[in-house]
Amino acid sequence: MTRILVVEDEPGIAFALEADLQSEGYAVVVESRGDEASKKARSEPYDLVLLDVMLPGKDGFEVCREIRRAGVKTPIIMLTAKSQEAEKVMGLELGADDYITKPFSPRELRARVKAALRRAAPDAPEIFRFGDVDVDFARGEVRRGGKIVDLSALEFKLLSAFVKRRGRVLTREQLLDAAWGRDVSLNDRVVDNHIVGLRRKLEPDPAQPRFFLNIRGMGYRFDA
Repeated sequence: MTRILVVEDEPGIAFALEADLQSEGYAVVVESRGDEASKKARSEPYDLVLLDVMLPGKDGFEVCREIRRAGVKTPIIMLTAKSQEAEKVMGLELGADDYITKPFSPRELRARVKAALRRAAPDAPEIFRFGDVDVDFARGEVRRGGKIVDLSALEFKLLSAFVKRRGRVLTREQLLDAAWGRDVSLNDRVVDNHIVGLRRKLEPDPAQPRFFLNIRGMGYRFDA
């Protein structure tokens, strides 16, 4: 599951961020102190850090500096009430990946989080194998037992998203974004139907899936 460290000392904002991100299917850890956040970010695995600038213990700039000096490449989005260009430039020069100024809309924050996670996601390997399936991303082909499998373009995009984030839960919204794009409004059932198609074409036993797993109340996980 995608883990996000939220570093925010204002309880109301921290609670709102935690609730909103959890509703998107992320696992969220909240820390209010900069010094403690720095320790957690350097010693525990996170996929993203949302980092306020004004913090007790250490400010967000120092936390960002320490995280990057430790060689941690986790994406960092800095949050601040300041709008001056100098602060934005400083955060980016210290290694932050993005910068958002308070007050911000939940929709904007969600979009920035998704964009940062997409940029940080490892590229799919040129050829990926699971079971008796070979996925050739360079050629856009899928073979099972040496025979070409006829996947639609949308099925191939879904498969690519699963391979890039294998082992992690992806919400239906994340899968919609990956295959159809953010500007398309579709029912979640569309994702379910396409995953049924992937199972039918790629699973040894579609009725008892081994690779494309449904995680109740959360989404899907690709285990391979």
